[in-house]
Amino acid sequence: ERTEMTNREEAETQISELDLLSSMFPYEEEFIVTDQVALAELKHYVENESAEMPSSKVQFILNVKLEVSNASMVEFAMACALPFKYPTVPPEITVRSSLLSRSQQMQLNSDLKAYLMQNCSGEPCMLSAREWVKDHAAAYIDKELSSSSVTTSNATQSEDTTFTRLWIYSHHIYNKQKRKNIIDWAKELSLSGFCMPGKPGVVCVEGLQSSCEEFWARVRKLTWKRILIRHREDVSLEGGGQDEIQKQRKFPTLEEKCFDAHGARGNHMDLGQLYRFLEEKGCADIFQMYFGVEGH
Repeated sequence: ERTEMTNREEAETQISELDLLSSMFPYEEEFIVTDQVALAELKHYVENESAEMPSSKVQFILNVKLEVSNASMVEFAMACALPFKYPTVPPEITVRSSLLSRSQQMQLNSDLKAYLMQNCSGEPCMLSAREWVKDHAAAYIDKELSSSSVTTSNATQSEDTTFTRLWIYSHHIYNKQKRKNIIDWAKELSLSGFCMPGKPGVVCVEGLQSSCEEFWARVRKLTWKRILIRHREDVSLEGGGQDEIQKQRKFPTLEEKCFDAHGARGNHMDLGQLYRFLEEKGCADIFQMYFGVEGH
């Protein structure tokens, strides 16, 4: 008699929907599961009678590229989490874009939520949510700007003439997928710097302020034991042209740097080598911010 879904049926529905998404959007820049552990737990739960309910929800990002008024492309990122009871309850989705002001983003997300509440209980709805974003998101960029259009254009101008360097510290970086994300995203956002995997993990990115902030927003969303910005440098660019940006860079591209420590510590990087590398690049003072001691 019960029409309600059981937990296992809900989990099965989630898995088949995720499979569908990955076959429709095979490229990471369109669809990427940010919590692989949760996905593995969910599959295990579905396949094994005795398995416990997963401990965390599956999280993923769907990116939608849209053409806005003046034919330029804007990317909207849908950060999604599936509650255990989905699709009986709606998914949790936050849409972000660098072109949305805070109030525009809040408005867009509350409208999307209302749409999901009305149209999406009991049925898988990630595709219709994505369609809704495709059809409606661009309109929010220009909402209510009439009063503040002047300030907006100034804001974007000043933002684009700042060069930023972020020094990110992580408890450890081992995961191959994360390491790939770091390199791919930096390339996509025209950032240079380096990533030192292992324990601790050190990432440095440099480039336009808005690109650094977008990079940090994406990296933070992945699952980390601990990750933070240790130090941030901002430099105003005169005129903000490409040459100016190139002049400020201390690193030619973003590459992974492995300073292998020989001996028993295995994954621990040789901090002496890191220090010499930073010194070479004129960033020796940063070493102290990370490790609180003089190098050498």
